[in-house]
Amino acid sequence: MVPTVSAVVESDVNTISLLAGSIWRQHYLGIISSQQIDYMLAQRYQPGLIIQQLTNSSICWRKLVLEEVIIGFSCYMRTTKPNELKIDKLYIHCDHHRKGYGAMLIADAKKIMQKNNLSSLILTVNRRNQSAIRAYQHYGFEIAGDSMVDIGEGFVMDDYLMTLSKL
Repeated sequence: MVPTVSAVVESDVNTISLLAGSIWRQHYLGIISSQQIDYMLAQRYQPGLIIQQLTNSSICWRKLVLEEVIIGFSCYMRTTKPNELKIDKLYIHCDHHRKGYGAMLIADAKKIMQKNNLSSLILTVNRRNQSAIRAYQHYGFEIAGDSMVDIGEGFVMDDYLMTLSKL
């Protein structure tokens, strides 16, 4: 069966929040501290926050569904640059890695870009997240610079900025 990509709706929000927790706690341990994982999950994946973002026209939440189960999700947003879309979140449960599903979500982002007449696709990725960096490079992204952001409580996001070289 082939998964489908579609818009996240309010009834999906609790599932997305739980899925994010599961993915983050498994994938990011060893990359960032468990305290930072908990802090970032609370900052980004609380159901009320996601519901609020669903009503914002510059933010687009998408879900990846396989056999009626949400196995991944992404979130795209407009940046302050007029023709730019940022992949802010792109996560797939570890049981479904290396099956081309990341490519489906990136293709979905490209469609949204084209639909909105945008010309640039960017993302940030933790510089210690080597598996994600390799995957994004495989999909045509290149490291374009560094991004160090203080997110509060003594935590920082120490990322690479990546841009899609070929649309």
